[in-house]
Amino acid sequence: MNLLYLKYAVEVAACGSISRAAEKLYLDQPNLSRSIRDLENSLGVPIFERSARGMKPTPDGEVFLKYAKTILRQVDEVENMFRGDHMRRENFSLSCPRASYIAEAFTAFSGRLSAREEIEAFYKETNSMRTIKNLLQDNYKLGIVRYAENYDKYYKEMLEEKGLDYELVAEFRYVLITNAASPLARKENICFRDLFSYTEIAHADPYVPSLPLAEVKKEELPGTARRIFVFERGSQFDLLSSNPATFMWVSPVPEKLLRRHGLVCLNCEENKRVYKDVMVHRRDYKLTELDKDFISELCRVKREVFGR
Repeated sequence: MNLLYLKYAVEVAACGSISRAAEKLYLDQPNLSRSIRDLENSLGVPIFERSARGMKPTPDGEVFLKYAKTILRQVDEVENMFRGDHMRRENFSLSCPRASYIAEAFTAFSGRLSAREEIEAFYKETNSMRTIKNLLQDNYKLGIVRYAENYDKYYKEMLEEKGLDYELVAEFRYVLITNAASPLARKENICFRDLFSYTEIAHADPYVPSLPLAEVKKEELPGTARRIFVFERGSQFDLLSSNPATFMWVSPVPEKLLRRHGLVCLNCEENKRVYKDVMVHRRDYKLTELDKDFISELCRVKREVFGR
């Protein structure tokens, strides 16, 4: 369908006559009339009722014109997106696990953005499989996936198969955090059995979706009597800071964040499982200066938090 014909029909409807529309479009009336008839023939329905008083849309014409206006508006948006100043707009996007050290790095990175003239940045916290989907289907540029060390082969084979490059960001064991007023905070070392009477705050999505959720819970998380699953990381910290009877397993947390929420980090020698955070991006993607700036902040914060 010719986009010009859509524009012609919208203008005829706005003017109410071929003659006035032709003047506005700088066309002669016979050519405009012929274009409208060609459009009606291609649609198989009349768009206008013609009379001595002018041109009035038919019921089918009203429906068509509604869609035509939407299409023309979207065409204008696309053209504006790639015209002039809009071409200078930079983009940054990261999909990653709910990790305080990564959020701290993004916060520091955001301070660099004021020097940029035009920029859009997207930061999404989610599970590993959703991150991979975001890279492959939703146009995210960078991702960080997290998985237990024993799934290393599974993830590397999957990333290779999907055409994603990957690089290790950090290896770590989960630490236990709780309210500073919790009785747990007075213990020098925590055993799994010490946690049984407390309520665990946990991420609400599993790490390896090919396994049943019940199996993931059993393998990934030590047993506890009560567990609250929460998707949003800020709400997790609110719960921990408000309820001394709660705890959470997390990747290492910046000290200033613990102080802000009145939390403490505790040692649990029984917790032996090692996790990996891995940076991923499409194999054909070339890192931008913005990407490199973020990675620089991520490495700095990782050294501060992990001590290496």
